[in-house]
Amino acid sequence: MDLPRQQRGSTPQHLLTTVLGDYWWGRREGLPSAALVQLAGEFGVTELAARAALSRLSRRGLLAPERQGRRTSYALTEEADRVLTEGIGRIIAFGTGASGWDGKWVVAAFSLPEQQRDLRHAVRTRLRWLGFAPLYDGMWISARPVAAEARRVLTDLGVRQSTVLLADAVGPLDTDTLVAAWDLDEVRRVYAHFTKRFTRLHQRISRGLIGTTEALVVRTEVMDTWRTLPGLDPELPPELLSEDWPSAAAHRLFVDIYDALGPLAEIRVRKIVAEHDPRLANLVRYHSSITVLSSGLGSAG
Repeated sequence: MDLPRQQRGSTPQHLLTTVLGDYWWGRREGLPSAALVQLAGEFGVTELAARAALSRLSRRGLLAPERQGRRTSYALTEEADRVLTEGIGRIIAFGTGASGWDGKWVVAAFSLPEQQRDLRHAVRTRLRWLGFAPLYDGMWISARPVAAEARRVLTDLGVRQSTVLLADAVGPLDTDTLVAAWDLDEVRRVYAHFTKRFTRLHQRISRGLIGTTEALVVRTEVMDTWRTLPGLDPELPPELLSEDWPSAAAHRLFVDIYDALGPLAEIRVRKIVAEHDPRLANLVRYHSSITVLSSGLGSAG
């Protein structure tokens, strides 16, 4: 996924990508740059930083600038629509639990020169997103059915010395050695932090203490936080995890907050867009986890 690189906190590019994905997904009309700058301002992003982010997203091929007189608008490109569609489905479905594991492992083996550090980083980042971890040097494994996706990643990145295999264990399965490829203790700590951070917010939502402005900010915050987890948690099958594995409970907390704040956040986005183009404001739509999952977008990978 050619999205801005994850960092601690959210960059202006990342925030704008999240907001567009949450309220403008599937639309091809351009939004006025002034409206996008104002939306970014809801998160404390300065006008200068917001306009720089729009320019960078345009150079990345995710936004297409449109000029009418002195007004500039930005529309999602076909590539952005593809990336958002794939990403939204994966992010919303993540944490619902792996099902029907057939005992097979996907093995991605590749060889890259040490000096190709940027390429090595890109390969590792995208394989981790698919649930891979390094079992040995140059040999990565995943318990998810992602062989085709792994082959596509290696091909897209131009890794010529590579192969992707489906593997069965021969003899007794040494699950401890395999599972040790992932730092599950760290993943558990991440889930604990997520739950602690957002439980109080969930309680405030239940009491009706969230207004439209705060709803937009914290809904984006919970989505931006949750979207980092697919790169950390490999979604191993239940057979390989302890019974108290925290992903399902964290997912329920995420979707409860995300869905509950959708209508309120949409009101705020509509209001901001309406100040610049009332016609476009009527096109603003939030989507819930239910609509995403019922569309089948979360079923791939």
